[in-house]
Amino acid sequence: MDDVAAVSCPFDFRVGLEFDPLLRQLMSAGPVTRIRMPYGDAAWLVTDFEGVRQVTTDHRFSRAAIIGRDYPRLTPKPIVSPESINVMDPPHSSRLRRLASQAFTKPHVDRMRPAVERIVDTLLDEMVEHGPPADLVHHLSEPLPQRTICELLVIPPDDWPMLQGHVHEMLSTGHDTADAAAEAKAHLRSYFEELTARRRRSPGDDLISNLAAARDGDDAFDDQELAVMALTLMMSGHDTATCQISNIAYMLLTNPERWAILHRRRELLPGALEELLRFIPFRTGVGIPRVATQDVEVRGVTIRAGDFVHVSYLTANRDPSRYRDPDSLDLERPPSPNMAFGWGGHHCIAVPLAMAELQAAVGALLTRFPRLRLAVAPQELQWNAGTIRRFPCQLPVSW
Repeated sequence: MDDVAAVSCPFDFRVGLEFDPLLRQLMSAGPVTRIRMPYGDAAWLVTDFEGVRQVTTDHRFSRAAIIGRDYPRLTPKPIVSPESINVMDPPHSSRLRRLASQAFTKPHVDRMRPAVERIVDTLLDEMVEHGPPADLVHHLSEPLPQRTICELLVIPPDDWPMLQGHVHEMLSTGHDTADAAAEAKAHLRSYFEELTARRRRSPGDDLISNLAAARDGDDAFDDQELAVMALTLMMSGHDTATCQISNIAYMLLTNPERWAILHRRRELLPGALEELLRFIPFRTGVGIPRVATQDVEVRGVTIRAGDFVHVSYLTANRDPSRYRDPDSLDLERPPSPNMAFGWGGHHCIAVPLAMAELQAAVGALLTRFPRLRLAVAPQELQWNAGTIRRFPCQLPVSW
């Protein structure tokens, strides 16, 4: 692909939750374009729904092949461990997913739901005690996913701030943060190796013990796999849910009519949450690329063996051939699968838990604070500028 000019893609657009104009430009250029990101080699970017579906389900595109290569990315250092399921290919990833998914079946998540709802109620009680105006990020968005995943993993509360700090360091995109990110990843890896070893010796009724007990015939997680899986769940569950609770609240509160509709018609909430997840650009740019292991044609473009390929779930979720009027937020949009949690072999395993958190959080806000409103003008809000995620740093509300 040396003869194809690459578009420079800093992917640093952070104006509220407006859609990145660079992504829109890339969509207009065609379903497959060549890009260059701040770090690593050049890559192809696939933007339309069908193209993204092809790349994420075609075994000729390998995530494992990025290991040891200078792959295109936004962070100075790679944030995934080579042993992580996020950079494995079938059949190895399929094996781990089968084992891990046993901890997130509907019966398991139904048993987790009361704990999630209890945490939500406790946090909102504390917010009421604080009184308006109160910062919804501080009182709900940030602590809920952290407390939920830490309680389900039975991590001592004294360790929560340390883990949260290391996660933030790993996701930083700053030029001078590479060493801190690498050190944070090493600390987290060591912590979860020790924690999972203790659970092996003394299992309990917790998520790590459930993962350790998972069986697929004679197959089970080994010690290293168990530690990396626990770390992956802690990072992905905490980070994504934190951003999305804040973003969903922002989207609803900046249009009070939407808030009023959901308050009056609570039966719309599950579908409305799916639509909000489809619509919200919750990250900057793209995530982990793949490598073509042989020549493959994608949407009329030949991807050569050895080329890096990125997909954009954000643009796929705005594809007009897939969604009618995709740039409109329609809380009554007929259900249609979206790519907010990925697609194919790397679709997020913990989606049932994440949705339980979102339903509990937004549902409780609607029930307990029907007149919830922003306490400042939207243009006064500050937005995260230091990591690959997009979300308001504070969300002052009154009721």
